[in-house]
Amino acid sequence: MRLRTVQVIAALTAAVAFVLAFIATGVFIVSGLFMALGLAAVAWLAWSLVHQVRRRRRDRPA
Repeated sequence: MRLRTVQVIAALTAAVAFVLAFIATGVFIVSGLFMALGLAAVAWLAWSLVHQVRRRRRDRPA
């Protein structure tokens, strides 16, 4: 069975679409990881600042 030109073009287009979908998925996963790391850094920063303020208030004489 011989493939027609339209069928070959459709197959190549589908292959490119799958490749782009996998690339987009990879970008989404990497972006999600960086977002999680950023949120963890902000949470740690906020916790350390609150901890520092509490410690200063405790050490200050009344």
